[in-house]
Amino acid sequence: MIRVDWKRKAEEEVDALEPRLRGVSDYIFAHPELKFEEKLASARLTEELEREGFKVELGVAAIPTALRAVHPAASPGPTVAVIGEYDALPELGHACGHNLIAGAGLGAALALGRIKRELPGRLVFLGTPAEEGGGGKVRMIEAGVFRDVDAAMMFHPSPFTAVGHGSLAIIEVRIEFRGVASHASAWPEKGVNALDAVIQTFNGINALRQHLRDGSRVHGIITHGGAKPNIVPDYAAAEFYVRAADTAYCDELFEKLRRCAEGAARATGAELAYSTFDVPYKAMRLNRPLDLAFARNLESLGWKLDVPRGGTFPLGSTDMADVSEVVPSIHPYLAICAEDIAGHSRAFAEASRSERGAAAMLVAAKTMAMTAIDLFTSPELVREAWAAFGGTSRS
Repeated sequence: MIRVDWKRKAEEEVDALEPRLRGVSDYIFAHPELKFEEKLASARLTEELEREGFKVELGVAAIPTALRAVHPAASPGPTVAVIGEYDALPELGHACGHNLIAGAGLGAALALGRIKRELPGRLVFLGTPAEEGGGGKVRMIEAGVFRDVDAAMMFHPSPFTAVGHGSLAIIEVRIEFRGVASHASAWPEKGVNALDAVIQTFNGINALRQHLRDGSRVHGIITHGGAKPNIVPDYAAAEFYVRAADTAYCDELFEKLRRCAEGAARATGAELAYSTFDVPYKAMRLNRPLDLAFARNLESLGWKLDVPRGGTFPLGSTDMADVSEVVPSIHPYLAICAEDIAGHSRAFAEASRSERGAAAMLVAAKTMAMTAIDLFTSPELVREAWAAFGGTSRS
């Protein structure tokens, strides 16, 4: 049987699976769960995978909601991992479309599983919790879950369709200032204002903005600013995200933020404590051979890549970038809404349960399955992907 027949069969299998994939996506959307709390989503995915004969291990990497599912039909050849995400955002639910990511990854895995006995290599589905700040994939990398993988892939819903689109490294920082409380009218001179220190930190960062590299980001919120206006705040805190297209420069930006906070502490007399929280993410390491393979398969299904209006598309951050540092990986985007709708918005959440969103999920499932078939049947593509990565295939 020639390769094009396998791809056509994979398309047919995704079409046959459509009601189940829509059901999974709708179920996850209707039951949003925050990072590391995705019990319903991981259980539903486990059920669907086991139903198709996958051997599922739930709770990998000491994360109760992380899963690894291996298809039993394994033979010499590359190990291809299809990835699903399923955590939601606080208050907004699935305003990042992770319900569609889970549905597409599941669809690709199940469709491939139905023809896997005819293909070489090994097929793995990885359910990765806590992308929204918890670094589920980072913990799975550290636990060795990706150690034997030759290529990894997932898709992300977006206002645009793009392949070979990067991401920003990110460090999440918490700063806290402690001062001295006092009556703000009668004895203001006896107080040390912790809120002033937070505000001065923001002012210091704002003064730096024209000197930052293009595309870099430092953005924050005040999480505690005092109790009442007539009390000099003796405690104030803020949280910041520091982002850059280069992981090393992201570290440099973190140092700039730290110095701004230290200067604010010296100026106000408040005591500073700062820490990073959650898990830092690296910048995406692109893999052109895999991106081109995905793009060819996507275009064969009638989908065209978008051209950015301003020259570039917006960039966010993802722990898939950390995966791209240990194995050749792709993280393409498929449009589910108009380009003027922002991710992490209520409008994007609505798009994530729309008919257009479901259609993109199915196309993503088909395209990932087709790209996996390219890897299973083309040792040359595997070698090219690893050459671009800078290493040698593990298979």
